[in-house]
Amino acid sequence: MRMAVIKGVVAIATLLAAILPARAEIRILASPGGAVGPFLEMFERVRQSGERVVIDGPCLSACTLVLMTIPEERICVTRRAVLGFHAARSIDSRGRMYAEPEASREVQAAYPEPVRQWIARRGGLTSRLLLLRGRELAAMYPRCR
Repeated sequence: MRMAVIKGVVAIATLLAAILPARAEIRILASPGGAVGPFLEMFERVRQSGERVVIDGPCLSACTLVLMTIPEERICVTRRAVLGFHAARSIDSRGRMYAEPEASREVQAAYPEPVRQWIARRGGLTSRLLLLRGRELAAMYPRCR
């Protein structure tokens, strides 16, 4: 009788594992950023998947768009996590970089409130890289378990 119960439990667990989607996680180990479009597309797919995002190293520039795409309850940070913010900029056909003030305002407005306030206290988004890490970051996002 006991063996039949154990086999039944194993069978149900196996069936549930086959039916239910696996809860995976995406781990950001080191991202220097890059073009905004591919990051928004990738984070949108992650948002739809239900996966959790673990920030476990530098997440700079366009990588920080994860904060406006993934629900806050699905983001956690490790002790190695660092978020780097700067003003939006584009490159023209000659390879020259120029500021995009309207895009910078839109991006800053889309970050979660604690991040917006942190950026504002440091003078807003400029060409200078602002680094959010340590206790300040841990006060905004939970440590990964």
